[in-house]
Amino acid sequence: MIQDLFQKVRNRAIPLSPAALDVKPDIPENLLYKCPRCQTVIFMEDFALNNKVCDKCGYHARLSVPERLNITVDEGSFVEYDAAMQSGNPIQFDDYTDKLRRLKKVTGLNEAIVTGECTIRGQRCVIGIMDSRFMMASMGSVVGEKITRAFECAAEKKLPVVLFTASGGARMQEGMVSLMQMAKTAGAVALHSKKGLLYITVLTDPTTGGVTASFASLGDVIIAEPKVLVGFAGRRVIEGTIRQRLPDDFQSAEFLMEHGFVDMIEDRSHMRKTLSRLLRLHSQGKEAAQ
Repeated sequence: MIQDLFQKVRNRAIPLSPAALDVKPDIPENLLYKCPRCQTVIFMEDFALNNKVCDKCGYHARLSVPERLNITVDEGSFVEYDAAMQSGNPIQFDDYTDKLRRLKKVTGLNEAIVTGECTIRGQRCVIGIMDSRFMMASMGSVVGEKITRAFECAAEKKLPVVLFTASGGARMQEGMVSLMQMAKTAGAVALHSKKGLLYITVLTDPTTGGVTASFASLGDVIIAEPKVLVGFAGRRVIEGTIRQRLPDDFQSAEFLMEHGFVDMIEDRSHMRKTLSRLLRLHSQGKEAAQ
């Protein structure tokens, strides 16, 4: 018995072979999620069930189009517009066509935005959702065209528009064609507004560049998720231009609300309820006016 005990101790003291050291534990991929803000590690399943919001610090992670649709619209109500529309290569930018092909395969999307018609708690509207997985949801010709058509369709059907923005700005691979989308989308918003229809913008992380400078800033009601990044140029560019230190919370949703750019900040868990309430109030106001 004593000999067996010493043998066990001896075996524990023997160093592992290089082959044994190379063996990695069999841990499933995407089992855990580490919050980039507070560094808390949680199970991915729990994180997903909480709509990808960190329980500790309230960090709102980015959502894909299917995830956003799942928590926003009524089940089975979404009908997509212009699903087959795809980008070309208007200025023949090197490797752009191949990059688009790869992204379509990875994301399952044809472009960085999905638009369509749906109901939110029974309230009918046109919805648009930008997906940062597709070239950081940059605004190219197709993104601008789909947004424009969504507003035109909403104006024709006399429907409100709810648009979830998340973008790095204009798409440099399309050059001047991309910049032209700022004016085109703004014109479509104006057409919709002239008919007395409601436009709600929901700013998600990040909303920057030409998107902020055009349709994202034109909503009748502008909502933001907590602590998201919203701005035009980057912090370093602005500080280098004005030669001043910017506040630490500069370009955050809270900073923008304090300075009148955002109407409200809403947690993701309450977003659907808030949108339906705004849509219902607007529809009742229209009926009363008639």
